[in-house]
Amino acid sequence: MKVYKFGGASVRNADGVRNLHKIIADERNLFIIVSAMGKTTNALERVFAGLQRDDRAAAHAEIVELRAYHAGIVDDLWHGPTRIESVEELFADLEQTVDLTVYRPEDAELWYDRIVAYGELLSTTIISEYLNFAGVPNRWIDMRRAFRTEQRHKDAGIDIDASAPLLKAAVSEAGGVDVFIGQGFIGGAPDGTTTTLGREGSDYSAAVAANILSAESMSVWKDVDGILNADPKIFPDARQIKELNYLDTIELAYSGAQIIHPKTIKPLQNKNIPLYVRPFGDKRKPGTVIRGTSAPVNVPILILKKNQVLLNVRSRDFSFVLEERFASIFSLLERYRLKTNLMNNSAVNLSLCIDDSWHIDEAIRALHDEGFDVMRINDMELLTIRGYDDDLFRRYATGRSVFVRQSTQATVRIVRKKQ
Repeated sequence: MKVYKFGGASVRNADGVRNLHKIIADERNLFIIVSAMGKTTNALERVFAGLQRDDRAAAHAEIVELRAYHAGIVDDLWHGPTRIESVEELFADLEQTVDLTVYRPEDAELWYDRIVAYGELLSTTIISEYLNFAGVPNRWIDMRRAFRTEQRHKDAGIDIDASAPLLKAAVSEAGGVDVFIGQGFIGGAPDGTTTTLGREGSDYSAAVAANILSAESMSVWKDVDGILNADPKIFPDARQIKELNYLDTIELAYSGAQIIHPKTIKPLQNKNIPLYVRPFGDKRKPGTVIRGTSAPVNVPILILKKNQVLLNVRSRDFSFVLEERFASIFSLLERYRLKTNLMNNSAVNLSLCIDDSWHIDEAIRALHDEGFDVMRINDMELLTIRGYDDDLFRRYATGRSVFVRQSTQATVRIVRKKQ
């Protein structure tokens, strides 16, 4: 069994779906994980935002556009107006969710997950139907029933031990079919509600499927030739990396690299499954391979993490034992689902670089109630450079835009104003 993962950019239109068919047409014993098509997740986040604001008209306007977008792909694939009943049922269910939900702010993550999950359900339904139409018999798998996650919304982890019998049963009941289509990014909590695994969580989904099915390999198909040492849209002189080891990949993902979801590597490493990042446009190219035995990377790697907020926390009584309060501070951050990407402390100050979130103001109020003064600085970004030299340090780690800088012999991390 092999596991293939196709991202949203790969299947953003009918040509992308046809190319997916071309890649997998001669494959057998294959489990395919697919993301939502194109920018569908962003559109569904706007549907959710309409629900939050109690602006049902705005939410429905987004759904109308999503219907038209997916209908255009379907009509192109089937060479004429075509109605897929299962797709219509998904849109009807989405509309009913918007109409009937009694929204409460404390349930924000629950309803976020319920709504954005429709993107993967729609994409995999269309692709499964098309592959059957194109002569590739396959079995559609509902990953909300195959992946048991923790009881946590918007960033859930998968319980592999609990999920293994569920996924294996779904595969074994396929009646001779050996190509399977499942959704990335989503799972099901113990209480039966839909959960999501964090943005870019489809890589994680594929890795867990590979682990449970003891796959010989996992391949992520992207619109680049492989993993680059930087985002070429930001750093024009980016270069391809041919090999990475598991440890370097985990470090890069933790720092914010968009190559692989941070939770992806452990399920693969546990069973020594190689991961290939391959170009969607030409399956003959080798791409990049990630495995346990690859040599360390010998080129600088630049990772820019956007949409950051810098919080400066100070003990109101100027206590010189701020470390003793760390447990209460980070417990509070966890309560409000705030992810800390960098911290820097002195005797009375603690600087935290965190992902932007709609819960930040609530956390600030709670910190204030605990005896802290908090200054919030918006429009920040976190730049990590591994293997930096003097030129890179001067270019990126100095200047008035830099608020926090941490450096070791191998790595420098910079919190700076958005460029």
